[in-house]
Amino acid sequence: MTFDVRRFDIYRKVPKDLTQPTYTGAFKLTGFIATEIVNELYVDDPDKDSGGKIDVSLNISLPNLHCDLVGLDIQDEMGRHEVGHIENSMKVPLNNGHGCRFEGEFSINKVPGNFHVSTHSATAQPQSPDMTHIIHKLAFGEKLQVQHVRGAFNALGGANRLQSNALASHDYILKIVPTVYEDLGGKQRFSYQYTVANKEYVAYSHTGRIIPAIWFRYDLSPITVKYTERRQPFYRFITTICAIIGGTFTVAGIIDSCIFTASEAWKKIQIGKMS
Repeated sequence: MTFDVRRFDIYRKVPKDLTQPTYTGAFKLTGFIATEIVNELYVDDPDKDSGGKIDVSLNISLPNLHCDLVGLDIQDEMGRHEVGHIENSMKVPLNNGHGCRFEGEFSINKVPGNFHVSTHSATAQPQSPDMTHIIHKLAFGEKLQVQHVRGAFNALGGANRLQSNALASHDYILKIVPTVYEDLGGKQRFSYQYTVANKEYVAYSHTGRIIPAIWFRYDLSPITVKYTERRQPFYRFITTICAIIGGTFTVAGIIDSCIFTASEAWKKIQIGKMS
């Protein structure tokens, strides 16, 4: 006589549906492996090694003003007053030389001030300079591109003032907010977001109309925004899995109890009919 040993397997089999991988399980695991971005606010100057400076990147087109007339002026409350800044800047003619695109990289002090695009540095002032413009980029500090960080790092990018009064000045009032991003390795990058309000106007003095300009007046916020990249702690993953398993067994127990109670009641009804 021969015996099939496989019939005497003393180890209980785990149901196949409990060991089958699912998309839901993979999604939960991926959610805990992936990083998350946590933000916080505090009062401090995060970039103390910057020497009190902020890097600025400006790209602006004036399609109706010749490049010979376009210049950048910088002034602030520390006494800086620079007319016709040219370092790290470039002028590109537009519209067959009738317009100009100005691109510049420069730094400002961490005090209230302004920088403005004007004709102040031109050797001869035009009678009616046309300051209509498009701002392609205005950004402060290090370029910060992180997938889950949505901030106002280039709030004026795409601003179109081509339909404005050609003789009007433009005031952009900026509140610059220091921003820090810290990755998983603890490396920090320093950038700046900003909010903006704007107005346009034709200015006059007792001698007549004032030559228009495009003003960027800025002040710094004392509040710093910090984004920290981190992974969720593993114990939270274990706790969630235990909660899911416990909930599954609880619901299964309730269903089993209901089925058993209904079955017993049905048996009693059948016995009553037989008697």
